[in-house]
Amino acid sequence: MAEAKTILIAEDSSVILNLTRKILELQNYNIIAAKNGSEVMKTIDSQKIDGILMDLNIPGKDGMACTKEIRANANPEISKIPIIAVTGNANNYSMEDFKAAGINAYLPKPVDFDMLVQTVKQYIS
Repeated sequence: MAEAKTILIAEDSSVILNLTRKILELQNYNIIAAKNGSEVMKTIDSQKIDGILMDLNIPGKDGMACTKEIRANANPEISKIPIIAVTGNANNYSMEDFKAAGINAYLPKPVDFDMLVQTVKQYIS
């Protein structure tokens, strides 16, 4: 059996984080959580991450800024990590904004968990 993929969930809401974690753990993903932008950046520098679910409204450095910084990383293992944006404020952004930042896909909040699993499998498996 293939080794489980590791997903970093960048989310400051513990309710959403815990629900998302449970759903993805049932799909055999390893989950690491980050509650703010600086935790996201520290985590990707210190461990192998196969994909990121990025809340765009995390404290400190927001999800768009984190995504741009990840895409600018000199290490291709980091700069190419699939990033799925998760946001309740998608109206503040266009698909062009997401693409320009380097976001691979986006999920609106409230999260549709079937769509979450399908999107994660599409980009991270």
